[in-house]
Amino acid sequence: MKTSSGAFTAMIEPQKSAVCDAGPLIHLDELDCLDLLGDFAQILVPNTVWKEAERHRPHALATPTLRLERRLSPSPSAELDALAALFALHPGEREALSLTTEIGGSALLLTDDTAARLAAKALGIGVHGSIGVIVRAIRRRQRRKVEVVGGKLYRPLKSPR
Repeated sequence: MKTSSGAFTAMIEPQKSAVCDAGPLIHLDELDCLDLLGDFAQILVPNTVWKEAERHRPHALATPTLRLERRLSPSPSAELDALAALFALHPGEREALSLTTEIGGSALLLTDDTAARLAAKALGIGVHGSIGVIVRAIRRRQRRKVEVVGGKLYRPLKSPR
């Protein structure tokens, strides 16, 4: 989709459901950008992913402005089992893919894991990562670049002398 400036923006439809892997929950929370997921119709978090986020970033699961739904994942299909073995997917990634497959074409997988992204594409599942969500927010003017990379993470480059 083109913006008024002629730039292309990520095609993440606001009313889609999203199944979230641990990476985006953790990384977007670290950047204080978890609210950028708020325009999805629902954000589903597989049980194993929920437990992983509880260990590494429990605050992300308790964001008051974001309704995360903890879900049990269905048994994976034979095709997903084969892809999980081929790409050496972790249980959380496998559950996220299984849940996204169950929901069908209306769901988007959010993951930062390259292997999970490849498996999703092989299954015909739309997939985006944390960076895609942030770039989309910058293009939609929900955040400025300095806000996303600001604070402790922002270190301007020193010019060579």
